[in-house]
Amino acid sequence: MSNSKKKALCKPIGFIFYLYSIIFYLSRKYAELCKPIFCKLAKLSEKWYNSLKHLREIYMRKTVIITGASKGIGATTAILFAENGYNVVINYNNSFESARILTSSLKSRGFSVSMIKADVANRQETDILIKETLYQYGSIDVLINNAGISIINPVNQLDDIDSDRIFNVNLKGVYNCCKSVYPIMVNQKFGKIINITSMWGQVGASCEVAYSASKAGVIGLTKALAKELAPSNINVNAISPGLIETSMNSNVSIEDLNSFVEEIPLGRIGSTDDIANTCLFLASEKADYITGQIIGVNGGFVV
Repeated sequence: MSNSKKKALCKPIGFIFYLYSIIFYLSRKYAELCKPIFCKLAKLSEKWYNSLKHLREIYMRKTVIITGASKGIGATTAILFAENGYNVVINYNNSFESARILTSSLKSRGFSVSMIKADVANRQETDILIKETLYQYGSIDVLINNAGISIINPVNQLDDIDSDRIFNVNLKGVYNCCKSVYPIMVNQKFGKIINITSMWGQVGASCEVAYSASKAGVIGLTKALAKELAPSNINVNAISPGLIETSMNSNVSIEDLNSFVEEIPLGRIGSTDDIANTCLFLASEKADYITGQIIGVNGGFVV
């Protein structure tokens, strides 16, 4: 280092030591007077340090957005990801109370969780969901498109309002969220997108034509987007659940459920844990070489 640079560097250092000596002298001379001030400063600095430490911990964690996370598969997945150290964004639309209870429960356990309202069928709202998540956590590592609705009716009895809503939430909702997060993940050069489809999107279900078609669309979207985003180191996969024990199937009679279970090779209805665990695997580094795949979690009903 040259002498001129040393002199330039010494000036501010010398000033700091000079300032410190004045403060030290005054604090010694007026010790009793300065004591409460220094105590307050110490408390403030401790508070700032803890806040910065907490912020650093949040920014060091991975962040996951889960749509439709207030109950069912989404809620179980939110709990599992929180328990595995993620910042978890619980997205909801109409189920405020369920989302609030879940968020409060996870926060009481010390987890980093927030809830954000957004109708995934509305592109402007999905943009806000992504922006708010970035503001809170700094990055988005995983997007799980779980929000979905189902109405059981023959086609000729399903009105246009209901069928439009099924397609808007189940298919357009996935498209909207993917499009909103697209530039963020491409800029990061990493990310995992996991879409929840259905076995009915693969084989079709009577009296659920709109639902089956919307879920088949998600399968096509997943495969195409996986090819498009692979050069940016982004994995896109889908999970295709079979019959899962959730409120979506609460209107199915016991007789029909038992009849259905008889056709499942593993002999049981799936649990929300089965889907959540698959999500966690696909979000992990263990699944870095998996993309464009439709993972069936259906007990062997569809092979």
